[in-house]
Amino acid sequence: MRLNHKVAILAATAAAWGTVSAQELVVKIGHVAPTSGAIAHLGRDNENGARMAIEELNAKGVTIGGKKAKFELLAEDDAADPKQGVAAAQKLADQKVNGVIGHLNSGTTIPASRIYNEAGIPQISPSATNPKYTRQGFKTAFRVVADDVHLGGTLGRYAVKDLKGKSIAVIDDRTPYGQGVAEEFEKAAKAAGAKIVGHEFTTDKSTDFTSILTLTKSRKPDLLFFGGMDAVAGPMMRQMKSLGVNAKFMGGDGICTTELPKLAAGSMPDGNVVCAEAGGVGPGEKKGMDEFRAKFKKRFNADVQVYAPYVYDAVNVMVAAMVKAGSAEPAKYLPALAKTANYKGVTGNISFDDKGDIKNGALTLYTYKGGQRSEIAVVH
Repeated sequence: MRLNHKVAILAATAAAWGTVSAQELVVKIGHVAPTSGAIAHLGRDNENGARMAIEELNAKGVTIGGKKAKFELLAEDDAADPKQGVAAAQKLADQKVNGVIGHLNSGTTIPASRIYNEAGIPQISPSATNPKYTRQGFKTAFRVVADDVHLGGTLGRYAVKDLKGKSIAVIDDRTPYGQGVAEEFEKAAKAAGAKIVGHEFTTDKSTDFTSILTLTKSRKPDLLFFGGMDAVAGPMMRQMKSLGVNAKFMGGDGICTTELPKLAAGSMPDGNVVCAEAGGVGPGEKKGMDEFRAKFKKRFNADVQVYAPYVYDAVNVMVAAMVKAGSAEPAKYLPALAKTANYKGVTGNISFDDKGDIKNGALTLYTYKGGQRSEIAVVH
């Protein structure tokens, strides 16, 4: 009798656990960024933004369709390499993730987006700015930052009208991001009246810019625009200083990081560098961003580089669509995600247009003073 009684108790306990697990919904969120290689500091920044969002969602006890959701982060490293990015995307698709946040670079985001589209998995990039990403006709592709047309165009106009750039040299790293933002900058600068004295090319792996900078110096530009990332911009600025290239330095969001002064190693006179982040909040919205930065610092013992807040918002926007649809199944919540309107994030208001681009995307212009990023203005 005692044995049967024990069996009965165990059966009842198992049934109870089954009931609990049946009421729990596991939601797998994929995240992809370069957590190895030259810009690993940016990839880790993005991944930590996702991790913080997942931890907070689990602490809140979010319910989707009447079931308590348990969110899991499946993080992959694409090393900013297109082939590795596609492999990471295929791995996440095979794991049947419910959604993907990423990738960081346009060069990995664009080829990976085809994999997610074929699998029907919604993807939100927090930082890819090349226009092509959302112009492929994929209903699964979204982004929460302004694209290169806005970013490069704004910087081009600012270079001429505000920095009084008349003779401008352009260098890009030939990646989809670097080339895209440089070309949009050049178009806008020309339209505003500047003379482009040269457009040279390097790579995102280069470390020696002597020949390009020597040629650039001979053209006597008063401003140099670089389309690429901070890991290349820093050494480039060091070599500009040693070669005596006395020009203001501009770049897009790829160089607009808290790590740049360290990478440039004392080669950034105050106010000489201007860059733009493809996002930003106005004066009335700064409290949320400041609170996020403080929480991030406490959690990871690191300052936000650039896009961790956008990753954080992207995760929360995706989950908000699941809650609204009452389902974490991609096909069921995708229509709700596409209709996202006026979501109040730490990075500002988020609404998507019919391409999946953020509506009325903001840009924040920065310079550097005393080795610290200093905001110039937020523009739309």
